[in-house]
Amino acid sequence: MKPVAKDLGDVLRSVDYLVRLEQGRAGHPSAQVVASLARSLQLDHTERDHLYRCAGLLPPADGSIDMHVAPGVARLVTRLGNTPVGVFSAHWNLLSWNPMWVALHEDPTVLTPPQRNLVRALFGRDDTARATFRPFRSSSGLGHFAAALVADIRSAAVTYPSDPTLAEFVDELRTENRYFDSLWTPGIVAVHKSDRKTIQHPSVEELTLDCDVLIAPGSDLRVVIYTAAAGSADSEKLEFLRVATGVAV
Repeated sequence: MKPVAKDLGDVLRSVDYLVRLEQGRAGHPSAQVVASLARSLQLDHTERDHLYRCAGLLPPADGSIDMHVAPGVARLVTRLGNTPVGVFSAHWNLLSWNPMWVALHEDPTVLTPPQRNLVRALFGRDDTARATFRPFRSSSGLGHFAAALVADIRSAAVTYPSDPTLAEFVDELRTENRYFDSLWTPGIVAVHKSDRKTIQHPSVEELTLDCDVLIAPGSDLRVVIYTAAAGSADSEKLEFLRVATGVAV
């Protein structure tokens, strides 16, 4: 299930599933399915917690990384239709995206939710996940970008010291990747905010875009937005991708 309902049919199917869930006729969905359904229906936290309980699951505990995309953030992703936008959790799991994100990168639905993690794609062993976040160059250098991401993960670890999934995630990467471990050990804490990236794309070869990272108010969600200066060659390449992939504005 995609994180954002694309049309009325998706919404109706989600509502029907919710009704069957409340009536005890929908089996026992996993926490990942319930989280996707909550995002699809753009539920607030109270409604989301009710959905978890209907599924026989405990709602996400306080002190855990919030994986819920609030309705206002979901609307922002949808309304910025001609701009690639992705929403990430505090530990860089991709939670939501719009069609222009798919046009710029690969379709995240080819990956499982755990694979949709930018840090794991950069430092892990999964070549499929790495390819889905298209190859790019950072204006500040890949080493600086990698260090900034690790410092951001450490910031999340300080904010959510009791989140077991985050601790397992960090242990996994420290074990698998010596470079990640070398960046983790100094204990630097920071929030990754912005960059300028040159992305390799099979349809337009290369395009250089400003990549801004905004923190959604009242949450630790990272809203990643790619833009190009109006009238620039890179702006024209983005427009070509929009038209070529049939993204409606």
